Amino acid sequence: MGFGTWAWGNQLLWGYQESMDDELQKIFNLAIESGINLFDTADSYGTGKLNGQSEKLLGKFIREFQGNKQVKDNIVIATKFAAYPWRLTPNQFVDACKSSLDRVQLEQIGIGQLHWSTANYAPLQERALWDGLVAMYDKGLVRAVGVSNYGPKQLLKIHDYLKARGVPLCSAQVQFSLLSMGKDQMEIKNICDSLGIRVISYSPLGLGMLTGKYTSSNLPSGPRGLLFRQILPGLEPLLNSLNEIAQKRRKTISQVAINWCISKGTIPIPGVKSIKQAEENLGALGWQLNSDELLQLEYAALESPRKMVQNIFQTR
Repeated sequence: MGFGTWAWGNQLLWGYQESMDDELQKIFNLAIESGINLFDTADSYGTGKLNGQSEKLLGKFIREFQGNKQVKDNIVIATKFAAYPWRLTPNQFVDACKSSLDRVQLEQIGIGQLHWSTANYAPLQERALWDGLVAMYDKGLVRAVGVSNYGPKQLLKIHDYLKARGVPLCSAQVQFSLLSMGKDQMEIKNICDSLGIRVISYSPLGLGMLTGKYTSSNLPSGPRGLLFRQILPGLEPLLNSLNEIAQKRRKTISQVAINWCISKGTIPIPGVKSIKQAEENLGALGWQLNSDELLQLEYAALESPRKMVQNIFQTR
């Protein structure tokens, strides 16, 4: 399991304030001390003047970590470079990587990821971005490369393109959870398994819908509340099954939902913005759902009429 840091700097969706930084640093330290070494971020994380804040905070927390040096050296920062319309050449994409390195103040990024594919609307730009990934890998700016929001067809294409240039595709990040286990997700998972690509599951808790903490009469504030209002009423079968297994296992609903992602062979990256959330997420490790429980959850997910809205940047 890794930790996602989308909320670290995002005021609009997650209500970030700079006064939270001390707690975020404690979360980071707790994660490292608990064996977590993967932190996912992006150069677009952080709203307005706080753009890039997530990367800056991660860099600061690494520098100030007081623990074992070997543990510190094993930290993997996986950042995603946005396919902005003005990033039209491989060099511009390499420059984006160098800007991220400046923000985290590291010599090398663990995994440099293309945040989304432009194949649907700017196919020529797509090739330049791929060449940018190759260049940043060849220059040693990133230890490995990955993609995010790639569908099965584009995933195969970029894998073959990179392979022909001597660059292994290390990871594919996809919205994957009991709310997002559709045909595309399962096809992506099968392709990754056959090619040795690791699947990183983002939104493993469906933006919080799979925590059991919200109901139709108790919704989160902001844009999430609108989405929850549409989807939550149809999740009763799934939430009931999660709750039943959680009680039997003496775990929380969140822990069961995250463990499902782990049991499917993926690396979930739940978001964290409080020590309580971090401790709860860590409780998803060290045990595994059995095959009967997995089947029960997947059947309940299929029985629930509402599904998670898919990312608009997801390609085929």
